[in-house]
Amino acid sequence: MKIILAAPRGFCAGVDRAIQIVERAINKYGAPVYVRHEIVHNRHVVERLKKLGAIFVDELSQCPDDRPVVFSAHGVPKSVPSEAISRKMIYLDATCPLVSKVHVEAERHFAAGRQIILIGHAGHPEVVGTMGQLPQGAVVLVETEKDARSLVVENEDNMAFVTQTTLSVDDTKGIVDTLKQRFTNIVEPHKEDICYATTNRQAAVKAMAGQCDLVLVIGATSSSNSMRLVEVARKSGAKAAKLIESKKDLDWAELEGVEVLGLTAGASAPEDLMQDLLHAITKRIKVEVVPLETAKENISFKLPQVLQA
Repeated sequence: MKIILAAPRGFCAGVDRAIQIVERAINKYGAPVYVRHEIVHNRHVVERLKKLGAIFVDELSQCPDDRPVVFSAHGVPKSVPSEAISRKMIYLDATCPLVSKVHVEAERHFAAGRQIILIGHAGHPEVVGTMGQLPQGAVVLVETEKDARSLVVENEDNMAFVTQTTLSVDDTKGIVDTLKQRFTNIVEPHKEDICYATTNRQAAVKAMAGQCDLVLVIGATSSSNSMRLVEVARKSGAKAAKLIESKKDLDWAELEGVEVLGLTAGASAPEDLMQDLLHAITKRIKVEVVPLETAKENISFKLPQVLQA
């Protein structure tokens, strides 16, 4: 079997920074450190951090006042840090800087009096966080081209849009094109909101999918960028594509007859899961591993000042 190993894959700079924030907070303040929501959408990452002393909760009300709390990489509504401040809590914001950029954009549009359209998936923590930067009703969510076609706003000449950072590049383009056709004065981001890591991982999958009998994506079902990689693989010519969390989810029967297997991982999936999967396959099947690198990534984000060594 030939295995095409996509690159870039796995952890992005925002995920790496968020995990480091939890680890360093535990080192600095001792255990336990509370984390509001999954720090990133990966069960293996969450379980490892639990062993180090992290306690994951859904809401700030579940945290004691005297222990530090970390906000997840997806961002939080403004009401969350406001509550932490009122309770005099130590809090660390692990929001990805590229998500924070979208928050700033939305606030700038709101200050200019524009109706803001957010392209994203309802209920995703990042969408909840972005909509929560502004008063209720200031941001209208659009999920599909159908939504964009039926959208009704009061002032069609004073609009702007922002997007969730982990969307399908191609699907989002269709929605954006529809909005721009309908609302010719709509203000778009200076630089695309879909993050570099999402874009790069989708581009690598597109480059290999047409050669593949099967593409396996390592990631969680709760991970938007991982789910999008499966969709991109199918749309780009892979005969089949599937999301798995780890080698334990591999169905060996599905590899029968597969001559070319594509492998990649979502931005919140650790590389050791990929290496474990590769090792499991090579123990049973004679393989030729062919790396396919479509971009180089050297981006890193600074940690909060209080955690810098």
